Amino acid sequence: MEQVILVDEKDNQIGTEEKIKAHENGGRLHRCFSILIFNSRGKLLLQKRAFKKYHCGGLWSNTCCGHPRPGEETSRAACRRLKEEFGFEAELEEIISFIYRSDFKNGLTEWEFDHAFVGIFDGEPDPDTEEIEDYEWIGTEELKKDVRENPEKYTPWFRILLSKIDLEKESKQVFR
Repeated sequence: MEQVILVDEKDNQIGTEEKIKAHENGGRLHRCFSILIFNSRGKLLLQKRAFKKYHCGGLWSNTCCGHPRPGEETSRAACRRLKEEFGFEAELEEIISFIYRSDFKNGLTEWEFDHAFVGIFDGEPDPDTEEIEDYEWIGTEELKKDVRENPEKYTPWFRILLSKIDLEKESKQVFR
């Protein structure tokens, strides 16, 4: 069974828990990561989560997200998961961390200490169809407009992340 790292509100590890159990009964605060990959034209790679995911299936989200395993550094976990989900590697830089909580209709709760990373990639992704239903490269202005007009199409953590960062600035920062 996949384990997640339970943390306190300062991201100090306080234990581990089976992944699904950490999302049941109101959830337990645990560490996760979100990745935003831009191309050299400043477009962001989005994924549409596979419909069979345990929550938020069929919703659009950031490039990749996941949970570090016990004993695994968050930055290494992010690189590992990006390769597993999209089939490529990219140098990643952490830009922000935040706590969010979201309850879902299926009774599960996401209560996560999210570390957000950015990176650049100009190749052709090779998505794992078990994880990713679809993907697209999208301009930041087009994305912001669609999230405003159709928030229900996007995962809660992605909407929260977008509210906390300057997407235009981040798309340019990856090229410094």
